[in-house]
Amino acid sequence: MSFFKDKVAIVTGAGSGIGKALAQGLAARGAKVVISDFNEDRIAQVEKEFLDKGWECVAFVLDVRDAQAVKDMVDATLEKHGRINLMFNNAGIAVGGEAKDCQLEDWRNVLDINLYGVVNGVAAVYPLMVEQGYGHIVNTASVEGLCPFPGTASYVASKYGVVGLSHSLRLEGAARGVKVSVVCPGYIKTAIFEDSKLVGLSRDELDKVRPPDWIGITPEQCAAIVLRGVEKNKATIVVTAFAKILATINRISPTVMQWMMTSSFKSALRKRAKQQLKQ
Repeated sequence: MSFFKDKVAIVTGAGSGIGKALAQGLAARGAKVVISDFNEDRIAQVEKEFLDKGWECVAFVLDVRDAQAVKDMVDATLEKHGRINLMFNNAGIAVGGEAKDCQLEDWRNVLDINLYGVVNGVAAVYPLMVEQGYGHIVNTASVEGLCPFPGTASYVASKYGVVGLSHSLRLEGAARGVKVSVVCPGYIKTAIFEDSKLVGLSRDELDKVRPPDWIGITPEQCAAIVLRGVEKNKATIVVTAFAKILATINRISPTVMQWMMTSSFKSALRKRAKQQLKQ
């Protein structure tokens, strides 16, 4: 029997990518899934796919920046099922480009969705799980929440925050019967590069610095790894071999990691300058 059978699970950012794959993986394993996404068309399509397969599913159009809307979704789920076993705070965005080109609005959008979206989910569901005496909160961060990366400063800041929040909450939750895990994926083949806002950077330039396909995995492969980690109650679920290598280097020698990232960034700047001269 599946570990997830008959568990009630909420997944935010389930309209595409990792969130959709997590929701599918949970439903396929027998969970009762509540899905949400900011994009109305995407979440409606996912809901249709679930219902076509006979999977139990309730869908919400949700902006995770809206704390009351998140709480309303959690409360509606509790009213329908009488419990919540799993909360996947997965919704996220990215803004690509140098910090010098980012406007304050860019910083706020990324932090409001990636960090405060998680905070809103935790604030809505954690007290409920404490009252139940059980539950598992799973927050999606990134390998960029474990290692510094150039060109995505706001994203890195938000994901470092999610890692710290998750590790601290795990300590408190352990005394209350509530489990907490944080997911730190490396390169997952989602639409995030196509969906992300770019500042001071063109799509062609982004394509030249995006990771090669061979180091990435599909959202479905990622979801399978995450669900195994959740079943084992792992504190930090690092996804992809390359992400594990980077995280290990940074843990052993942050100085080496900083040198690697600085060198890579300088090289990218030189290539960009040469390309601009040719034009």
